[in-house]
Parts: sequence; C-alpha cells; structure tokens
Amino acid sequence: MTIWRYALTTLPPLVLLLAGAIWGGWWAALALAWLTLLSAGLDHVLSPPRRGAHHSPLADPLSVLLALGHLALLALATRAFGQEARTLGEQVTLLLAAGSFLGQVSHPNAHELIHRAPRALRRLGGLVYASMLFGHHVSAHRLVHHVHVGTPEDPNTPRPGESFWAFLPRAWIGSFRAGLVAERRRDTRRRGLNPYAWYLAGGALWLVLAVILGGWAGLAGALCLSALAHMQILLSDYIQHYGLARQRLPDGRWEPVATWHSWNAPRGFSSFLMVNAPAHSDHHMHPDTPYDVLDCPGDAPVLPWSMPVMAVLATMPRRWRRVMDRRAARVMAERGRSPA
Repeated sequence: MTIWRYALTTLPPLVLLLAGAIWGGWWAALALAWLTLLSAGLDHVLSPPRRGAHHSPLADPLSVLLALGHLALLALATRAFGQEARTLGEQVTLLLAAGSFLGQVSHPNAHELIHRAPRALRRLGGLVYASMLFGHHVSAHRLVHHVHVGTPEDPNTPRPGESFWAFLPRAWIGSFRAGLVAERRRDTRRRGLNPYAWYLAGGALWLVLAVILGGWAGLAGALCLSALAHMQILLSDYIQHYGLARQRLPDGRWEPVATWHSWNAPRGFSSFLMVNAPAHSDHHMHPDTPYDVLDCPGDAPVLPWSMPVMAVLATMPRRWRRVMDRRAARVMAERGRSPA
C-alpha cells in the first residue's frame, strides 16, 4: 500500500493548484500550505518510506499522471498570469505555490522518469524538464553527474566551503556545457539530432505558447516559474552532496561511488512528496531502481532536517556552514578520508 502514500501526498496539491489556476481564490494558498506547513508538521508524525519488496505496477502510472498534471498546470497557470481579473495576491500566491510544486514534485518525478527504461517514460521526463527550460539536465544528470559525482569533474557537486549562491551559476553553466560535451561524444554512435536541439526547441516552443496563452504577462510568469524551478533543482544537488568527496586511488582513478557520498533525508511526509528523492544514496548506488523500492542505507549520512528545511538553510551561507561543515568533516573522517 506504500504507493498510495505517494499518491495521497503528491496529487492533492496538484488538484488544488489546477483549481487555483482555473478559478483563483484560495485554492493556490491551500496548495502552498500543503507544500510547506503541512509538510513540515507531518514530517514529525509519519514514518518515512521503507524499501519495497517489489516495484508497484502503479508507480509508473502515478509518475505519468504527475507529469501530465505538471504540463496542464503550466498551461493553466500561464493563462491565469495573463488575466487582468486576478488580484495581485492571487497571482503571487499562484506563482509561489506552482513554483514550489515544480521544485518539490515535478523535478523529482521527472528525475525518476529519465531513469526509467521505457523510452516513452524517459522522453516524458525530458519534456517536463524542457517545459521548465532545463532540458539539458536530462543529459547532464545521467551522463555527467552520475559518473563524476563527488569529484571536481562534476559541476553539480559543491566545492569545499562553496556557498549556494556561488554554486548556482557555476553549476548551471557547467552542467549545460558538460552535458553538451558528453552528448557530442555520442553523436558518432547515433542517428538523428543531438538531444540539445530538442531541449532548446522544446523550451522555445513553450515560451511561444506562453505568449499565446497569457500574453507578455504569461511569458513573464512562465519565466519566473522556470527560475524558481532551476533554483530548487540546483538546491537539491547542493544539499545532497555538500562536503562529501570521492578520493583518488593509487592508480589515478576515483574511488567507486559509495553510500557516504550523498546526504539523505528520510522523513515521513516530504519523502513521499518528493517521490523518495531524499533516499539519495541508494539512488546513486542503483540509479535505475524505481523510487518505490529505494531505501536509506544504515551507513548513509542523514541531514538534520528535511530537504525543504535544508533548502531554506542553504540560502543563508553562514548558518549553513555552521550546521553542515562539521557534519561533513565527521562523515569523511569516519570513512578514513580527509574532510571534503
């Protein structure tokens, strides 16, 4: 029955947001409360996901439903941004609530889809990222991040002591370039266009549709939603790998990826809300394992609070370092390595 916990956690805010985009009123405010206040409160009450014995046949359909709901939400929200009848409060609330949904649900769900074996699911995940103007993440994540995580060769691994605000532009630009280089290396082994052509074309098409749906106000809203999504996606990378580094072996290679190269945040509500993305160590050890089968290994480092709380903390560099530097050093010392 675990899969129903994912459905009962992720679908209500989507329904509330769709209602808010269509009718306005308090619907978006209720969705925002679900994604923030309710999530923070129930994290202390509910038990986190546990490793499933089998992959549920309903897990992939739920991911597809969330992806299609994401696309519908973007279209309806963009149209709503262009409606003069909406009050400023309704517009801002819808923007914040939809932006939170994109970062906390759409991103981890799309991340799940791009790791699935069926090509249709991978393409759907890529479409979700392209609609957030972050299509290059599909290539950069699979071909660069999973290969080089915890090393200087991975743009999405924070450098020692690096603040999130310094990491943000470096990781965005670096991942775009690194993913493009990786795809160009594969060009000689495939037919058709480089995936980056599809990412850019998909993003451009979405911006054109945004203007059609909501005019220039709709375009501005779509760009703001994308900016919020980008920030949260990169916050996830920053939080989940801060201070944890792989070491070079005597033969010059990097040590294999291990459970202690990712931070985990097993919580009772936010883990279900984020499609079990906080079980990050298990994901890096088994990238193609479905979300409903992942677990947090006993020897994996655990963050002091949930991912959303840690995301807020990461935007305050001094407080972040006071909380995380000693913890990261302790993890590395326990593994017989120098602090990252």
